[in-house]
Amino acid sequence: MFSKAMILPTGDEIKEGIVLDTDSPMIMQNIIRLNPLCQISRRAPINDIEAQIADAVSQASAEAFDLVVIIGGSGGGHRYSATLGKDFTHSALDTLLEPKFSGEIYGKNGHMWCKLLCGRLRDTLVINLPGPFREAQAAMEAFACAYVQDPFDLKEINRVMLEAVTKQYPITAMQ
Repeated sequence: MFSKAMILPTGDEIKEGIVLDTDSPMIMQNIIRLNPLCQISRRAPINDIEAQIADAVSQASAEAFDLVVIIGGSGGGHRYSATLGKDFTHSALDTLLEPKFSGEIYGKNGHMWCKLLCGRLRDTLVINLPGPFREAQAAMEAFACAYVQDPFDLKEINRVMLEAVTKQYPITAMQ
């Protein structure tokens, strides 16, 4: 069981105050349900820049956080339209974590491409959540259930998180 957790919101829109971070309090509630004695820190939002995300995760691991939950940057964003935000969380984590498991969800638009990762950097478990509240909540609740079952089965944790996010959309959005 983790005893020290960090919540890390990402995204220019969060950092600049354009979008309110409603995910962090929900994530905190889920962590407290798992371990009421857990020491939880929320880092100030950072821009969705690959190097900044990697540095923040590396720093959290060096500071002996057992769990890092990253919010946002999991979509396709700018890969689909220049009008959408930049999403680099998944690429930062992909190069940083080992072991790791990841999966992708494909839908009809840029928002519905999502890549979630679950992995370790030294002794730190790292997961990323999509930014939209409904998706983040579903993924976080699924993480909590899978973690209780087996905190070391990264593949299963990732699978149930992806399944939970997918269930937030009607089947027609996935075709």
